[in-house]
Amino acid sequence: MKLHFFYLCLFLLFVSSCSKNESGIITVTGKIPAGALGKTLHHEHLLVDFIGADSTGYHRWNKDSVAERLLPYLLELKKLGYKTLVECTPAYLGRDPELLHMLSKESDIQLLTNTGYYSAVEGKFLPRHTFDETAVQLANRWIEEAKNGIEHTGIFPGFIKISVDRKPLEAINRKVVEAACLTHKATGLTIMSHTGLAVPAFQQLEILKEHGVHPSAFIWTHAHNETDFNKHLEAAQQGAWIAFDNFRPDRLERYVDFSLFMKKHGLLHKVLFSHDAGWYRPGEPGGGNFRGFTEIEDILIPALRENGLSQQDIHQLFVLNPAETFKVRPRLL
Repeated sequence: MKLHFFYLCLFLLFVSSCSKNESGIITVTGKIPAGALGKTLHHEHLLVDFIGADSTGYHRWNKDSVAERLLPYLLELKKLGYKTLVECTPAYLGRDPELLHMLSKESDIQLLTNTGYYSAVEGKFLPRHTFDETAVQLANRWIEEAKNGIEHTGIFPGFIKISVDRKPLEAINRKVVEAACLTHKATGLTIMSHTGLAVPAFQQLEILKEHGVHPSAFIWTHAHNETDFNKHLEAAQQGAWIAFDNFRPDRLERYVDFSLFMKKHGLLHKVLFSHDAGWYRPGEPGGGNFRGFTEIEDILIPALRENGLSQQDIHQLFVLNPAETFKVRPRLL
């Protein structure tokens, strides 16, 4: 109880000392009311650098050249009526808040960036200090970004992005999840965790509960990799967000079936859909092949309507749910 009270006090101190971030949703151009988020794709990428944490950096790409290549894809999204794209690339994997700020200004698409670390793939994308520091020390780094901005850019993270492997959690995964819990309690930022299967998803939910964090602060990312809809149902009933976020045309039937299943159980308000598409690849000619962000609008949404979802259901999935997901506030047990 004392620890819970401590983090509540820390959150109140955080918002009072950083009034621009005290409520609503935090984009790379500033705070907006949750109701201004609009139609949203909650999990996409504009640039990802897979070279590894020990080699990546801003020297690997030219911001102006990347922005010129990516701008048409955001303008295309805007024409389809979308207002927001959540950019999920974490630090040490190509996160570039200044690039996102440029693109947001040029496209008039609201963009969110993040704080946190990616602990999957045997730590390839973790900075060395992750292995040496405690969860508290890692959380302090992320809280600092939430309070004072990322790398002196004046740009603030709108959520916490972490990852774990598709198997039972190892010690490094647990440390990163614990750090995310501490950061949420101090900042109110939502935890988005690249997860996949049910076993690590429920292990993370247990860690949240151990730290007094409500499951509604957690996005089970890549939940489509779990084949048992009943596992999704169980997590959603606890309050977690269930993200089917790698839509492709060959997965249409499964996404429609999942939507109908969740609606039947009265839990469509806990579902998130996106493409996990993009992205500019440093080191490849012209940034490599880029997969755009239109297949949900062109293929999935018409199929959802054809199978009985109403316009209000579509509004729930792509407007109301993302707004509720990324609204900054502590969700504590």
